[in-house]
Amino acid sequence: MDQHAIGKHLIPLTVSCLGLTVLLFTPGLMEAQYRQPTEIQRQTIGFALQGKDVLGAAKTGSGKTLAFLIPVLECLYRQQWTAVDGLGALLISPTRELAYQTFEVLRKVGKNHEFSAGLIIGGKDLKNESEKIHRTNIIICAPGRLLQHMGQTAAFHASDLHMLVLDEADRILDMGFDDNINAIVENLPKTRQTLLFSATQTKSVKDLARLSLQDPEYVWVHEKAKFSTPATLEQNYVVCALHQKVNMLFSFIRSHLQKKVIVFFACCKEVRLCAIPVPGVLCRLRPGMPILALHGKQQQMKRVEVYNDVIKKKNAVLFATDIAARGLDFPAVNWVLQFDCPEDDNTYIHRVGRTARYKEGGEALLVLLPSEEESMVNPEKLTSVQQKLEAFLAQEKEQKERAQRVSVLEGNKEVFDVFQLKLQEYAVLICKYMQCSDHFPSLQESDSNTMKKTEKETKFKEAKKVLKRNFQVNTKIVFTEEGQMVQQWPPLQRTAVPATEGEEDDGTTGINVEEARERLRREDQEFDKLEYRRKVKEKHRVRLYHH
Repeated sequence: MDQHAIGKHLIPLTVSCLGLTVLLFTPGLMEAQYRQPTEIQRQTIGFALQGKDVLGAAKTGSGKTLAFLIPVLECLYRQQWTAVDGLGALLISPTRELAYQTFEVLRKVGKNHEFSAGLIIGGKDLKNESEKIHRTNIIICAPGRLLQHMGQTAAFHASDLHMLVLDEADRILDMGFDDNINAIVENLPKTRQTLLFSATQTKSVKDLARLSLQDPEYVWVHEKAKFSTPATLEQNYVVCALHQKVNMLFSFIRSHLQKKVIVFFACCKEVRLCAIPVPGVLCRLRPGMPILALHGKQQQMKRVEVYNDVIKKKNAVLFATDIAARGLDFPAVNWVLQFDCPEDDNTYIHRVGRTARYKEGGEALLVLLPSEEESMVNPEKLTSVQQKLEAFLAQEKEQKERAQRVSVLEGNKEVFDVFQLKLQEYAVLICKYMQCSDHFPSLQESDSNTMKKTEKETKFKEAKKVLKRNFQVNTKIVFTEEGQMVQQWPPLQRTAVPATEGEEDDGTTGINVEEARERLRREDQEFDKLEYRRKVKEKHRVRLYHH
């Protein structure tokens, strides 16, 4: 158990603009650059110093740790707590890493106190902890290790406990520590003061509050906020096939060599596969920046070492499981990448909460499989404009032609491959095969009645326009060495029926539809006669051959 003497007392400072009569600062707060209290700190400290139970909730990165550390130090100082009085404050965290981080913050802000503080977590010498625990005023611990001391350490008792703090209470319950917490609470005095904090308020947290808190003050800073994530956080997601996810991850790291990135995985095996030097596959590829790993299968000292390394480094990639998703404050994290989809909304909120902390900016990227994308899109936010678009393109011929040609005219055919497009669905959208008819809804609004209605064009008028434009078809003619023409492309279409006297060119432009229809009918008749003669001759040849 780490033990540290923490100095003398807090220095009172009156700050009327904060809404509290007195706010207590220490040289430790000043040295740690804690100068401007956050909203959760403003509201919580006042209630806590009055001796009230508090149920606090705020977004990730809002400063909940100081919201309970300052009241703990000040309340014990007012009680003139000494080492002889034993345990005065008990702080329970869901993970070893969060408990270690809280202990380090306590050492900084409480450097002028004379209280003794201890860190009790798994992975350390139980006997050494048992020898010192009865002389400790402030204990920061994980629930499993604390319950072990309650059952095995005879010198440990909490009969004089003044304050209980449950940090990240929802995570404590989600990890299956609800029975442990209930057993711990039963061994604590009823007259204690309790502070319970969480980033999300779940039903299990409220049930725990009813059992452990007495007439609490509810401090929910962002209750009316539209989103549960910080406003300075930019959130994105990308859809990637399963076999391309590792390629995407490696490319992402190579593109952000001057950033600090946290990558969350679903299990320890994935972290070990990608990040551990042996057999880590990404480490062997040398992406250009240090890759660190943090997961539950590591020894405790290794986890503390990795935690400190991430804090010290300016540019690094941390591959971690969800043990790093709750409460850990890594400074200056630029990106949070979720390699595997989170199991629920709360997990997502806490993962992305490792960046954009204390009103700083940050970015988050969620990697989804094609099968996972559907659940990320809210259908209520989608507005269908297909019907109006179809009507618009049906009435505007030029726009419809542009829509038909938009994919064909793309420059990079390797990227914009028209044969890979779902043309049937897209054709319906852009009205490729639709004709303008009366059943389409009109797009004209009341203020656009001054527009002239376009006159309906017939095939005859369209043909006349083509003739007036004098379009010529490109021809290709092949000659022999003697200068005789061998082939012409496109081949000239010769009529099978000579023109009658009434069909001579009268000098007018355009096409006589009735005459053209009559000529086609006579050509069909002539073709049918020739085809019939050919078949009769073929039959005669077959009969002569058999005879």
